[in-house]
Amino acid sequence: MLQPGSRAPDFFLTDPAGRRQTSTELLAGGPVLLAFYKSSCPVCQLTLPYLQRLSEGALRVVAVSQDSPADTSQFRERFGISMPTLLDTEQDAYGASNAFGITNVPSLFLIEPGGAISTAASGFAKSSLEALGKRSGVEVFHSDEWVPEWKAG
Repeated sequence: MLQPGSRAPDFFLTDPAGRRQTSTELLAGGPVLLAFYKSSCPVCQLTLPYLQRLSEGALRVVAVSQDSPADTSQFRERFGISMPTLLDTEQDAYGASNAFGITNVPSLFLIEPGGAISTAASGFAKSSLEALGKRSGVEVFHSDEWVPEWKAG
């Protein structure tokens, strides 16, 4: 898996409607957090709603689904996900996932303008999400919630 300090690979992905988006286009608006996930993954089901909260702040978050458009749509509806979502599917040989060296999900990469990866995380790490929340100006976890410190992806 690519680590902080590495350069993010160039890639293109499509959204569920079939519109193509390139890494250059994504980074044109500033830093972006890519969150690779699979809808059947329990740790992804835990993580994505918190990333949705994170996406409501100053940091752009883009979910990258490894599922079909139909499964992705069902997941988004079930878990209340409205952040932008792109597809990296088996049909496309998981091109972006492989380029980032992903071996499990969820996997997160904060990419800075210019393409440098400043944060890389795999699985669920409460401390990583809290740090991203501080950067985004969002309290990701509410005081009345019990949230595990870590879960492997």
